[in-house]
Amino acid sequence: MGLIFDEVAGELPLVERVWAARFDAEVSFASVAKASTMLSFAGNDAGWSMYVHGPETKASNLTCPKGWEFFGVELKVGAHLPLFPSAAVADLRDAQLPTVAGGRILLDNRDWEMPTADNVDVFVARLVRAGLLVTDPLVEEIHQDRRPRGVSERTAQVRFRRAVGISRRKVASIERARSTAQFLMTGGSTAEAISVGGYYDQPQLTRAMRWATGHTPSQLRSDPRFLAF
Repeated sequence: MGLIFDEVAGELPLVERVWAARFDAEVSFASVAKASTMLSFAGNDAGWSMYVHGPETKASNLTCPKGWEFFGVELKVGAHLPLFPSAAVADLRDAQLPTVAGGRILLDNRDWEMPTADNVDVFVARLVRAGLLVTDPLVEEIHQDRRPRGVSERTAQVRFRRAVGISRRKVASIERARSTAQFLMTGGSTAEAISVGGYYDQPQLTRAMRWATGHTPSQLRSDPRFLAF
């Protein structure tokens, strides 16, 4: 396929996972719907760039050229950079950060060393210490289906959407569709997937898989082209 993909182990603050990929040939793939914000880095022989990538409310078809390398930090739901509101960078409206001399990143009127996949944990920790990468504890409560105390339901939902960029209901739909798609890709039957995902019937399952992954359940079970989860 021309793609080499790895997930990088390690425990980082406010981070769900770190991944890295490189393309030895031009590759087309489907980017699956996502509920969280991502810090991504792309580079080739000409240099590297950093992007802030918000949630994706549907699947997108993308193509990456030969010779490019990427790595990214997928944040936990609700973790975000206030300088780049999650709603503003959602659905592929990525923010590309400017670079200055030496390929350094310009962020918050300061220049930062461009990280690598091996030391991105240092970069993330510096962002947290500087108050540039934050999370709202209330978001975690709502995400875990706990009723927040001391605030109204409306205030809670406003704060959730401000941090995450999309509503709690949309987050739940995306997470349900992603887990169901992964179940189908590991050989689960369509009938089992309906139950696993809590869908009413096969038509509802099919609609969910189409908007979330760009594939039907049968395509996910057979041998779909590369999906970027």
